[in-house]
Amino acid sequence: MLPTKNQQAACDSYRRWFDQSQNRRDWLKKGSLTALAAGSLWTTLAESLALANSKDNTKPSGRPKSMIVLWMQGGPSQLETFDPHPNSAIGGSTVAVNTSLKGLQIANTLSQTAEVMHLGTLVRSMVSKEGDHERATYNMKTGWRPDPTLIHPAIGSVLCHQSVQNIEIPRHVSILSGQWPSRGGYLGSQFDAFQLGDPKNPLPNLKSQIPASQFDQRVSDLEILEKGFRKGRLKNLETEKTLHSISTQRAIKMMSSEQIQAFEIDREPASIRDPFGDTPFGRGCLAAVRLIEQGVTCVEIELSGWDTHIENHSLQAGQCAILDPALASLIRLLEARDLLDSTVVLFSGEFGRTPKINVADGRDHWPIGFSSAIFGGPFRRGYVHGQTTHEPIPDGQDPITGVTKSVKIEDLHATILHSFGIDPALESITPIGRPLAISQGSIVKELFDT
Repeated sequence: MLPTKNQQAACDSYRRWFDQSQNRRDWLKKGSLTALAAGSLWTTLAESLALANSKDNTKPSGRPKSMIVLWMQGGPSQLETFDPHPNSAIGGSTVAVNTSLKGLQIANTLSQTAEVMHLGTLVRSMVSKEGDHERATYNMKTGWRPDPTLIHPAIGSVLCHQSVQNIEIPRHVSILSGQWPSRGGYLGSQFDAFQLGDPKNPLPNLKSQIPASQFDQRVSDLEILEKGFRKGRLKNLETEKTLHSISTQRAIKMMSSEQIQAFEIDREPASIRDPFGDTPFGRGCLAAVRLIEQGVTCVEIELSGWDTHIENHSLQAGQCAILDPALASLIRLLEARDLLDSTVVLFSGEFGRTPKINVADGRDHWPIGFSSAIFGGPFRRGYVHGQTTHEPIPDGQDPITGVTKSVKIEDLHATILHSFGIDPALESITPIGRPLAISQGSIVKELFDT
């Protein structure tokens, strides 16, 4: 069944970029190696002192070192994934299955993931005020609602900013990045995510097209030009303005680094590769494990295509067929390689789907009572937080009344930052000199072991 004009208009903000996306993506890829290989800078003295003097005594022990974000662009349906309501007025045709966590059921579209749920923290009560794809994506990736005066950093950028550059490859990586990649925001473009496509393809522009001696001569000549350019200009030109020389140096170091082998998933035996699935997303999840083994701070892997205004059940099931083996294999491999305690894995989209099925057999945008799942780090394993109602919300009634133990997006961000030992109230200075806390949320302490 074709969507109506109103249904077509429902995602106008999501689709209006479509025709431009290929050119945009190509442009970003061409510029990513030099501009994004810059890595991170040290925190300011004020920030370091504030962090050291934090009086928060509730910080969990065993701080993680890395984060993997499984980003479901378009809005996965909680009812067809982690919060099924079978045989109810809102459940549709979804069938639930038991999981490795006693008493917990999830949708049968995630049968492999069901086997690792004893290792996860499931939040079924996420709430947001954003129902537009672009705004909601910004909200979930940064923990802030869009502000026309400021661009906030993504959580991976914050984690890189609050740690030390210690590797020769980018520490913030986005695999299969779409229209709205994770950005450094006011922290600076050096904290933007380094973007790449399907890991089965080699990284471009890593090998010089000229002999080594000629390449070295060009680098030497470039440095002469750089010195002339810097002469008489601002003392902080490199660190706060162009970052050109730093970016070039890091790109050159990356080209010769053995750590670049982390991107080469073919180095893994077939017995490791095959369970992830023969898909770009599956290969991205395997690459994420290899990258954090090298010390990468944050890896985001995007799986788009969840915007199911029509034929919701079949389209969600198709996406889950890609997600399920990759997610389950990711958690198993992290555990097998003793990386789960030191890694936080976050599964989420920008919002969920409506309990009501529309006339096109689809579900529309629903930012109230959707699901996010967390694995690893100091988070409470085998725990389900919050629940949603089995019944449709009556017209005129606030949908949040059907959600218990609601968790705001900013609270999820504050909680994740806290798990890394970062005080959410820690202030950074924006480019206009404005002090701003890195999070406006409150820590959800129930998500940690007590």
